[in-house]
Amino acid sequence: MSELSPSTFKELKSYVGNSVLIKLKGGRGIKGTLRSFDQHLNLILESAEEVGPEGNRALGLVLVRGDNVVVVSPAPR
Repeated sequence: MSELSPSTFKELKSYVGNSVLIKLKGGRGIKGTLRSFDQHLNLILESAEEVGPEGNRALGLVLVRGDNVVVVSPAPR
Protein backbone atom coordinates (compact mmCIF):
# COMPACT_ATOMS: atom_id res chain seq x y z
CA MET A 1 0.00 0.00 0.00
CA SER A 2 1.40 3.40 -0.93
CA GLU A 3 1.64 6.32 1.45
CA LEU A 4 -0.10 9.66 0.99
CA SER A 5 1.61 12.29 -1.13
CA PRO A 6 2.60 15.52 0.66
CA SER A 7 -0.15 17.47 -1.16
CA THR A 8 -2.82 14.90 -0.23
CA PHE A 9 -1.62 14.89 3.39
CA LYS A 10 -1.84 18.70 3.50
CA GLU A 11 -5.35 18.67 1.99
CA LEU A 12 -6.61 16.03 4.44
CA LYS A 13 -5.05 17.92 7.34
CA SER A 14 -7.24 20.91 6.43
CA TYR A 15 -10.34 18.66 6.80
CA VAL A 16 -9.57 17.64 10.42
CA GLY A 17 -12.32 18.93 12.71
CA ASN A 18 -14.72 19.40 9.79
CA SER A 19 -17.55 17.35 8.36
CA VAL A 20 -16.50 15.05 5.51
CA LEU A 21 -18.19 12.58 3.19
CA ILE A 22 -16.32 9.33 2.58
CA LYS A 23 -17.17 7.17 -0.43
CA LEU A 24 -16.24 3.52 0.08
CA LYS A 25 -15.66 0.57 -2.21
CA GLY A 26 -19.01 -1.05 -2.94
CA GLY A 27 -20.77 2.31 -3.23
CA ARG A 28 -21.47 2.96 0.46
CA GLY A 29 -20.90 6.36 2.04
CA ILE A 30 -20.15 7.64 5.53
CA LYS A 31 -20.52 11.21 6.74
CA GLY A 32 -18.95 12.50 9.95
CA THR A 33 -16.42 14.78 11.58
CA LEU A 34 -12.84 13.85 10.66
CA ARG A 35 -10.83 13.52 13.87
CA SER A 36 -7.64 11.87 12.64
CA PHE A 37 -5.96 9.99 9.79
CA ASP A 38 -2.65 8.30 9.03
CA GLN A 39 -0.35 7.72 6.07
CA HIS A 40 -2.40 4.67 5.00
CA LEU A 41 -5.61 6.77 4.79
CA ASN A 42 -7.11 5.08 7.85
CA LEU A 43 -9.68 7.61 9.10
CA ILE A 44 -11.30 8.22 12.48
CA LEU A 45 -14.73 9.84 12.22
CA GLU A 46 -16.82 11.16 15.09
CA SER A 47 -20.64 11.43 14.99
CA ALA A 48 -20.54 9.29 11.87
CA GLU A 49 -23.57 8.13 9.95
CA GLU A 50 -23.93 5.80 7.00
CA VAL A 51 -25.62 7.62 4.12
CA GLY A 52 -27.62 5.82 1.50
CA PRO A 53 -30.77 5.89 -0.61
CA GLU A 54 -32.83 4.39 2.24
CA GLY A 55 -31.79 7.20 4.60
CA ASN A 56 -29.07 7.69 7.19
CA ARG A 57 -28.06 5.33 10.00
CA ALA A 58 -26.16 6.62 13.06
CA LEU A 59 -22.80 4.90 13.67
CA GLY A 60 -21.07 7.10 16.28
CA LEU A 61 -17.26 6.91 16.47
CA VAL A 62 -15.79 4.79 13.66
CA LEU A 63 -12.45 3.77 12.19
CA VAL A 64 -12.49 3.45 8.40
CA ARG A 65 -9.68 1.36 6.94
CA GLY A 66 -7.81 3.20 4.23
CA ASP A 67 -7.95 0.33 1.74
CA ASN A 68 -11.76 0.76 1.58
CA VAL A 69 -11.68 4.51 0.89
CA VAL A 70 -12.33 5.72 -2.65
CA VAL A 71 -12.92 9.47 -2.07
CA VAL A 72 -12.74 11.92 0.84
CA SER A 73 -14.49 15.26 0.33
CA PRO A 74 -15.97 18.06 2.41
CA ALA A 75 -19.57 17.15 3.25
CA PRO A 76 -22.27 19.09 1.42
CA ARG A 77 -24.12 21.48 3.70
